[in-house]
Amino acid sequence: MNLSQARERRVVTGGVELCVAELGDAGRPTVVLVHGYPDSKEVWSDVAVRLAEHWHVVLYDVRGHGRSTAPKPLRGGFTLEKLTDDFLAVIDTVSPDRPVHVVGHDWGSVQAWEFVTVGRTEGRIASFTSMSGPSLDHFGHWIKRRMTRPTPRRVGQLLGQGAKSWYVYMLHTPVLPELAWRGPLGKRWPRILERMEKVPAGAYPTASLPDDAAHGAWLYRDNVRARLSRPRTDAYAHAPVQLITPTGDSFLSERLYDGLEDWVPTLVRRSLPAKHWVPRTRPDQLASWVDEFVTANESAGREGAPAQQAVAQGPYAQRFGGQLVLVTGAASGIGRATAFAFAEAGARVVAVDRDAEGAARTAEMARLIGAPAAWGEAVDVSDEAAMEKLAARVAAEYGIVDVLVNNAGIGLSGSFLETTSEEWKKVLDVNLWGVIHGCRIFGKQMADRGQGGHIVNTASAAAFQPSRALPAYSTSKAAVLMLSECLRAELAEKSIGVSAICPGIVNTNITSTTRFAGADAAEEERLQKRTSRLYGRRNYPPEKVADAILRAVVRNQAVVPVTPEARGARLLSRLSPGALRSVARLKPPL
Repeated sequence: MNLSQARERRVVTGGVELCVAELGDAGRPTVVLVHGYPDSKEVWSDVAVRLAEHWHVVLYDVRGHGRSTAPKPLRGGFTLEKLTDDFLAVIDTVSPDRPVHVVGHDWGSVQAWEFVTVGRTEGRIASFTSMSGPSLDHFGHWIKRRMTRPTPRRVGQLLGQGAKSWYVYMLHTPVLPELAWRGPLGKRWPRILERMEKVPAGAYPTASLPDDAAHGAWLYRDNVRARLSRPRTDAYAHAPVQLITPTGDSFLSERLYDGLEDWVPTLVRRSLPAKHWVPRTRPDQLASWVDEFVTANESAGREGAPAQQAVAQGPYAQRFGGQLVLVTGAASGIGRATAFAFAEAGARVVAVDRDAEGAARTAEMARLIGAPAAWGEAVDVSDEAAMEKLAARVAAEYGIVDVLVNNAGIGLSGSFLETTSEEWKKVLDVNLWGVIHGCRIFGKQMADRGQGGHIVNTASAAAFQPSRALPAYSTSKAAVLMLSECLRAELAEKSIGVSAICPGIVNTNITSTTRFAGADAAEEERLQKRTSRLYGRRNYPPEKVADAILRAVVRNQAVVPVTPEARGARLLSRLSPGALRSVARLKPPL
């Protein structure tokens, strides 16, 4: 299905004809997508196709844009009151007997804030998802609060948003914006979007862009100064609101939404490491969040329950809800705990492990915990070809990974002279090459997308703590730590963070599968049991490591020693490396 297969109709209102397109089953609840400036409805094409699998999706060209006609005269023809008339005419046509769910981007969001806060639409809107477009009334009050009670922070916020709003001043100048859009700017705009925002080339923007942008300048001229100087005092939302904030938006500060809870009784916040044109660059993520929010409010409407109860609301839900997270070594231990932690935060989870049944169990439990979707994948991370196929399949079926956790690893103990070359190869294949494959393959997808992401590599306290008993394991983990540091430097310009997690002694089943070089089967089994008892008495749970991983992504931390002994070893490696070398000479009690 694509936008060319949409059913089109014309809706006449206020002297203009609006071009309305519909996708999906008209018997299902309706989701109305409202585009921004200088766009037409085609900006939503990728999101609309995804949503149409579950909902009746309606898009329309705002007056003066796309295949809708422009008001005559243009001046005074784009007021929020007239845009609200248009919206009501559309939904009365496509969903006369049932409230609709509204999704707005940029100026589509600005006008939708008007829809959801005026009395004449009350009862007609079931939910509203806003992105990259504030209410002009809320914005006006935000400015007034900072001007009447200035502090250094508030003045900085005003100046910061004022700098981001440079284009608003330009659009208020007479004639020049129209000349620019119908001249060189209109021709270069697709290339600008592709270069600055990584917007993929294709059927967007449409050929009507120069006229759309010239007409749309009146959106600003008819509304901005009037509303910012005299904001409404009754601009309270009468429907649940989901606010999606792109953290890399070049035009709007995140601080602009401070205090929004005062105006919106039922508010769900999401943040997305992306730039302004998220309908084009992150359609998978937006469709996932909209689908979840609409589902929650449809359920709430039937059952009479508060909508926010149906949406993930954990401490990390705003950051990770709906994002795609892939975790290797997810069948047990730290990997499984990490998959569950991301699931609790509302992320979509891909659980990867050589153990197919274990990966499937992790995915099943992740869905029960809170993941809107989760999948188990059986892959050996040391197999480059298998990892390539996994990455291609994940990208095609689920989207580009937002957070990659390279956690799969194996243990090996024993002296260097007793460790065979085959044992060295096995450890390095999984612990190092598995991480290299994940970083290279999935990291390239993140970089090509151009909207950031995060890579987490599980190293170990052994990475900076030499030991005569763990030469192969420590070498592999030290290499992972240095790889992470190098990648962090390289990928920073792509807005991709890289963190190395160094857990320390954690109670997982890696001890029961650790190989002991030079030991026969009976001796190896004895050593495994003894090591497991030691780790069991320490009893540091993998859930604490998982929490450290989520925190590291949120804070973009470089190296994270987790347990107290890991933090102590890290500190000692910096302050007194000689002391660590002396300790390394001691023969372990095993």
